[in-house]
Amino acid sequence: MAGLEGVGQPRQRVGATAARWAPVADDEQALRILELFGSPVDGEVRLPSRPESAATARRLTQCVVLRQWSLPAQTGEHAVLLVSELVGNAVRHTGARVFGLRMLRRRGWIRIEVRDPSRGLPCLMPVTEMDTSGRGLFLVDKLADRWGVDLLPRGKTTWFEMRVTER
Repeated sequence: MAGLEGVGQPRQRVGATAARWAPVADDEQALRILELFGSPVDGEVRLPSRPESAATARRLTQCVVLRQWSLPAQTGEHAVLLVSELVGNAVRHTGARVFGLRMLRRRGWIRIEVRDPSRGLPCLMPVTEMDTSGRGLFLVDKLADRWGVDLLPRGKTTWFEMRVTER
């Protein structure tokens, strides 16, 4: 699947605290990435439009959703997968040199946005069990509570929202 290189199998749930925290090496790498690129919560993070940027976007998402917002592990896994799909689409289909990643949280919801300079709209395609590509927006449609595209004067923002339980 698009942009899933380097993603391991989902961790088994071993307890509320353990599921929320990644191993120390992952924490250090996530903090370095936050220092280097900035936090997508504070404003749009601009990343080069290259396949390896999907790993950076996943790490940023994981750090924000699990560490900063302390949301459940499953929410984090879904958010990381969907970010990977949107970033994969932006890298593969837009011809852009950079794309932007932004994350917002309001009571009961999170919203994650990927902005690129193309005004070409993504298309939700029917998929079959044997398809090896084209599943990105299908996954977004199935796992997100809402998703869409906002056209901008120069480009578009593709976004998804997920309901979250406040603690």
